[in-house]
Amino acid sequence: MLDKPLHPDTTAVVAGRPPHESDRPLNVPVTLASTYVAGGELEYGRFANPSWSAFEDALGALEGGSAVSFASGMAAIAAVLSLVPTGGRIVAPRHSYTGTIGQLDDLAARGMVSVEFVDIADTAAVASAAHGSSMVWIESPTNPALEVADIRSISEAAHAAGSIVVVDNTFATPLLQRPIELGADLVVHSATKYIAGHSDVIMGAVVASEPERAASVLARRTLHGATPSPLDSFLALRGLRTLPVRLDRAQANASELVARLTDHPALAEVRYPGFGAIISIVFTGGADAADAIIGRTDVWVHATSLGGVESTFERRRRWSAEAPTIPEGLVRLSVGIEHVDDLYDDLVSAIGQP
Repeated sequence: MLDKPLHPDTTAVVAGRPPHESDRPLNVPVTLASTYVAGGELEYGRFANPSWSAFEDALGALEGGSAVSFASGMAAIAAVLSLVPTGGRIVAPRHSYTGTIGQLDDLAARGMVSVEFVDIADTAAVASAAHGSSMVWIESPTNPALEVADIRSISEAAHAAGSIVVVDNTFATPLLQRPIELGADLVVHSATKYIAGHSDVIMGAVVASEPERAASVLARRTLHGATPSPLDSFLALRGLRTLPVRLDRAQANASELVARLTDHPALAEVRYPGFGAIISIVFTGGADAADAIIGRTDVWVHATSLGGVESTFERRRRWSAEAPTIPEGLVRLSVGIEHVDDLYDDLVSAIGQP
């Protein structure tokens, strides 16, 4: 037996497997069941499923905590936000996933909580805002501005103020960033994105630093019924197995594209946090110039999701819910695993000259 911890790349492959016994399958099978014979640990299909458990074991091992899977990333976000007591205050990034902002705005409009939006990259401002808060929500890198938060410093300040810390780790994944090790209490994922990785799953997850916090999140899932399908759980776990190699290739592609695009005359700005596979480019010609590339690409796909093996792009301000501080001409690129020369040539051909 190995006497040292496994590397994350290995954990992604070996965690959540059945025991190594003769005639046992290598993968946990899809369990399509709503009802179980009473007297065991499962009891009923809304409480547990072996397909969920395998996925949760693997993701929890990668993040360094206890994972609870959900029907979607939005369901995971809702479960975590429901932990805030009525009248509590939430500190959150002004630039975040629009679904997160939408849920925060809805809670605030109904008088359930108050929300203070901050520049998450301004650590001092976030630390100051944390005083008197119930929860500090961090997204790093932010979507689509790609700002990076000092998770460790913010967590220390938030805990000193008596607040819990949540990190949306969808963009970075546990291979590039492990927020629990940096002080976070809860980690949220849209497993739809990099974890599943093939644009065929809708699923979310929450990973808790302590079993007691995981139990609170699990209670929300059981009560509200936001359970993932067994097949989606199976597919998400299968996607997780190849996350290390997919992310390595996509990140290498992204880094090379940034180097080639930085001085392009049609672009006012190329935003990249230095890791991951998301790039945001800002067109000098604004929304019209950004929209003009739609339909001109052969490899890149105009689509709103991200994190798949294929490269996608979209102008984020086409969505009314996007923050008004995001430039009209900003296009978010989700870089896939195609050959980088093909990605560059296709994109530059579509952009043309200013």
